[in-house]
Amino acid sequence: MDFNICLFEDFETLDVFGPVEIFGRLPEVYDLKYFSMDGGIVEGWQKTKIVTEPLAQVKPNGIFMIPGGQGTRGLIHDDTFMKQIKEIAEQSNFCITVCTGSALLAKTGLLKNRRATSNKLAFDWVKSIDTEVDWIPNARWVVDGKFYTSSGVSAGMDMSLGFVSDQFGLEKAQQIANQIEYIWNSDKHDDPFAR
Repeated sequence: MDFNICLFEDFETLDVFGPVEIFGRLPEVYDLKYFSMDGGIVEGWQKTKIVTEPLAQVKPNGIFMIPGGQGTRGLIHDDTFMKQIKEIAEQSNFCITVCTGSALLAKTGLLKNRRATSNKLAFDWVKSIDTEVDWIPNARWVVDGKFYTSSGVSAGMDMSLGFVSDQFGLEKAQQIANQIEYIWNSDKHDDPFAR
């Protein structure tokens, strides 16, 4: 299955590469691909440069991942970009967001009347994007239908392991956590950074 990662200028590096480390451990299941609005090289907030394909080339029925980062602030107002990610999210089997990536998804209207979460340090801003979303302040990550949203940065790894657990069982998720020597916060309802 295609695992389509949406990148943009000033994306947060760990939002992307924490989940990439986890989903990349299942190469027989997931084909990781990187996309941006126009394709080409995209530079993250920490100066990581990634070669991407144009978003228009994303095939339907995959998994669509939207990270957060400083770049989300301006993209909220980019109608062309927002229309593109809405179409892709609608056509994807699953849509997962990390950190303030949930603000972008909320802006599309696809989270209306659904449960979601986001980075706790940016929570007020994210909530302001769509007040008709049931924003969960204490969640490490939230699942509502095909939508998975996580709290900030490293929470994307917890959510990714949660997704693996939902799809392939707890044992497989724990095996991956052990392989990467990661202490998995497996309780999606417990976000220590919400306090």
